[in-house]
Amino acid sequence: MTIETFLTKPYWIIDILPKQVPAGSAGQYFAIEKHLLTPPRIDEIYHKFAGVLLALNCYHDITIQDEDEWIKNPEPGTIERLVLERKSINIVIDSDQAMISITGDDHYMTLYGANEDLLELTSAVASAQGLHVWKPEKAKQ
Repeated sequence: MTIETFLTKPYWIIDILPKQVPAGSAGQYFAIEKHLLTPPRIDEIYHKFAGVLLALNCYHDITIQDEDEWIKNPEPGTIERLVLERKSINIVIDSDQAMISITGDDHYMTLYGANEDLLELTSAVASAQGLHVWKPEKAKQ
């Protein structure tokens, strides 16, 4: 399955926020987002992302794209390193044919094509890291 195929599947956001911030809402979303995307806050968020992937890898095979190479079930330290480098990576969850995408410059990850069991597990491990899983308004059907 290609990355492009995953991008056409239903998707959820794994985020520090519990739900989508509506356009034009009160508050200062963009100022807070800018603050969160600077060290050390962004480093804390990416440590949480690594924690989610490590926990998921306890239950499922994962294959991570590192540049042009795909690595199946990389060593835990490699998973952590790839995430903490904050470059764009894709992680295929083999047994569920789902994918998590990290762009390297956001405070969220995107989960594509999860079945009910994987979505439940991802929500639980994300919650343990202080993260939330939600479906964007434009992705609801």
